[in-house]
Amino acid sequence: MKSIRFLITLISICTFTGAFAQSTQLTLKDALKYALDNNTAAKKAVLEIDKGKFKTQEVRAQALPQITGNAGLTYNAIIGMLVADIGGQTQSIKMGQAWNSVAGVQLSQQLFNQQVFTGLQAAKSSEAYYRLNAQLTEEQVIEQVANNYYQVLVNRQQLNVIDTNIKNVKIVEKIIANQYQNGLAKKIDVDRINVNLTNLNTQRAEMANAITMLENQLKFSMGMPIHTPISLPSSELTAVNQNPILADTINLSARTEMQLMDVQKNLLNLQRKAYVSEYYPNLSLNANYNYNSQANSFDFLKSNRNAIGFDASAIGLTLRIPIFNGFSTRSRVRQAEIEIKEFEADRLETTNALNMAYENAKIQLRNSINTINSQKKNAELANEIYLSTQNNYNNGLASLTDLLDTENALTQAQNSYTQALLNYKIAEIQLIKSKGDIKTLAQ
Repeated sequence: MKSIRFLITLISICTFTGAFAQSTQLTLKDALKYALDNNTAAKKAVLEIDKGKFKTQEVRAQALPQITGNAGLTYNAIIGMLVADIGGQTQSIKMGQAWNSVAGVQLSQQLFNQQVFTGLQAAKSSEAYYRLNAQLTEEQVIEQVANNYYQVLVNRQQLNVIDTNIKNVKIVEKIIANQYQNGLAKKIDVDRINVNLTNLNTQRAEMANAITMLENQLKFSMGMPIHTPISLPSSELTAVNQNPILADTINLSARTEMQLMDVQKNLLNLQRKAYVSEYYPNLSLNANYNYNSQANSFDFLKSNRNAIGFDASAIGLTLRIPIFNGFSTRSRVRQAEIEIKEFEADRLETTNALNMAYENAKIQLRNSINTINSQKKNAELANEIYLSTQNNYNNGLASLTDLLDTENALTQAQNSYTQALLNYKIAEIQLIKSKGDIKTLAQ
């Protein structure tokens, strides 16, 4: 399912004809879906989920029977003697045979081990931790890609402003050049307009390079090959909700960060419980079975018909009772309690930080909407003033200084409007994130 989703997203972004790649419109939703399937951090977070499952299996193995087998072959080059007084006479008896072989199996099973049982609980909580961490990573990827996406759009919008200015200045340049040839303009006017045009061309080159770097950053955050051509629709930037619904408070329990901290708290409590478990006795079952074979000539497990073979087996219980370990367990328990208190302080700080982020996002969103509306009107007015001044200049009713001043005012108003759009989009992302709904951007 995941590979199919990847192919659909990839096909929607890039189409290839031979060795030539043609760029297509990449909406924000397309970019986010692609990033969730291809971003390296998102991929690694998913792998961590699988890793957590295997860690749980590793801990669970401690509570299962442990079975081992063994086999051995020994040649006694010099056989020891047993000297004993038998019936008043000292006699020596040879101990064993030249060749000894053995094969057996051992089994051990934990019957009561509080540390192992607590470890199983911690392993289960760790699986939940990895799942939430992967979810948080996806949310962070969405936020990063969305911010990069709007940064590209804003810079492209500013590039359009520069292109419009260059077009207008070139018109004025032709007019001044004709006036200068006819003796109706001064050379300083020609120089001033040429300097202005050169500055605009320099700004355009710098802006074009900045856009390329921002696009590369966007593609990198998406996990897309850097050389893949992309095109972003400008409508993604200009869409503004004039009447957003802003609640007074938010439900922090919906935030992945808080859910993750709840799991972390549970893990810390289990860590303390594991230390306390060191005070408990441990009870285990042990069993073994061995088969032995001995002979004076080479033999392995009675392969020699003259060998003597016999088997042996034992079953027992082992009870381990901790008595005194120099207060090391007590020290670990107290350290764990301090870590829990530190975590509570961190959790309170995180709660305040999330509430602050929501309040700041509301303020920024309202301010951005007001700025967008005012700067949009301001840009329209600045454009009317520029066109009027340009007309007056063509009719000799305005100076070149007036024309350049109105051009600068128009550029500033247009850039302020574009910057207000970016601020709005960033605030909107933060607001959606504060509600715990940032994944809706990719749906």
